[in-house]
Amino acid sequence: MSEIFHNLPHGLYEWVEQSGGGTITRLERHLARREAWVVDITAPNGNVMEGFLRLDRHPVKGSATSLYKEAMICQALEGTDIPAPKLYAWSDDHCAALLARDGGRADIDKLEDTARQRAIMQDFIKIIARLHRLNTDTLGLDEVLGARPQTAAELALGDLDLQLRNFKGFLANYTDPLMTYAIQWLRRHVPQEVPQMALVQGDTGPVNFMFQKNKVSVVVDWEWGHWGDPMEDLGNICVREFWNPSGGLDGLFKLYEQESGLPYQRFSAQYYRIQQNVRGMVPIHAVCARPPEQEPLAWYLCYRYVTDRATCEGIADAMGIRIECPEMPTTTVPADLLVSSAADSLRRDVLPRLDNAFARSRTQDAARLIECLDRRLRFSATLDNTEREEIGVLLRHRFTDVSQARQALVTAIDARTLDDEPLLQYLARKAYRDEWLYAPAVELYPNRQWSALD
Repeated sequence: MSEIFHNLPHGLYEWVEQSGGGTITRLERHLARREAWVVDITAPNGNVMEGFLRLDRHPVKGSATSLYKEAMICQALEGTDIPAPKLYAWSDDHCAALLARDGGRADIDKLEDTARQRAIMQDFIKIIARLHRLNTDTLGLDEVLGARPQTAAELALGDLDLQLRNFKGFLANYTDPLMTYAIQWLRRHVPQEVPQMALVQGDTGPVNFMFQKNKVSVVVDWEWGHWGDPMEDLGNICVREFWNPSGGLDGLFKLYEQESGLPYQRFSAQYYRIQQNVRGMVPIHAVCARPPEQEPLAWYLCYRYVTDRATCEGIADAMGIRIECPEMPTTTVPADLLVSSAADSLRRDVLPRLDNAFARSRTQDAARLIECLDRRLRFSATLDNTEREEIGVLLRHRFTDVSQARQALVTAIDARTLDDEPLLQYLARKAYRDEWLYAPAVELYPNRQWSALD
């Protein structure tokens, strides 16, 4: 057998073999934002364990997301009627989980059979309804998930506040008017009617479950799981269906109401789709500002600028405010020859000669980053001037520097001296322009739109 290439931390390879009771015969990096590996472990008798290895190289103590939490939730759900991955083994030393690998597909958004797509989504909604009906006292997760929220505000804002504490150092020196406004908006509009507290998956919806034929075979990615308002998961479904269009949401939340026995609250669903965007906005902005090793920056740029625009649209929808996409700068400015040649060379000379899917993906990402750099060189000055002038109109002050204008706007937002409508309309124009500027990265998820809610 040929040698298996990997860059796993020292000792993890051996732990996987020991945990699986055999020899690794397949090990491939999974194409995903978070690190994971497809692994087969062959026992001496020839039986093969099909595993999925998840690891966190840099775990953050007290983080709102946790691979350990995900592993313990999967373990707690064994024996229930919620299809979660079976946990084979957990390693504290490596912060790694060896999970069962499901043989189904996750790409429900790629199905052309709309009737099948709808049947799978209906089955998934029924699973979420059953999840929210579980007796939380029998799951044994209080030590893992922490104290249970006692108020509507704690339910709505607990994970967001934890996220803000965990990124306190980054946020102390980071200025972003949209983030400031969106956090403030969430605090001002906490849903006061909560049907009950439940175990929520926290990042649930299309592509975070596997399916076989017309049924969901397993629900994956439980690292955001926590005690919460059941409507939060409906907001999460909105977000994931936004990124992975799966036939729309028409009728699904009414079905949830029938299956769960819990009232569907439309504003709460609107609120929580914004909440999930903002909750994710914080670490995404942090990665874009200071990209760590192993992280695909092109994808994070896409997540950032699409999420910023979608957040503005979500708030506008919840408040009944009309926003419009502005005209973009002319594209007749010629591309930088060196920059465009570098991107072309990667795609023309390197990409076709790569056999490894992970290497091909990262090479394509590098080409996108080069194309984003070209657009920044060509258009940033024009867009900065527009931003500076529009903030000046909002604040009735003439600014000479865009950074100074942004800081002044954040100060005004904090002081709540601006009306929501003109402020949100400005923030939306800024978000549309940013999404346009980073078009090569945004093309990873083009033309994403919110589906209509029941």
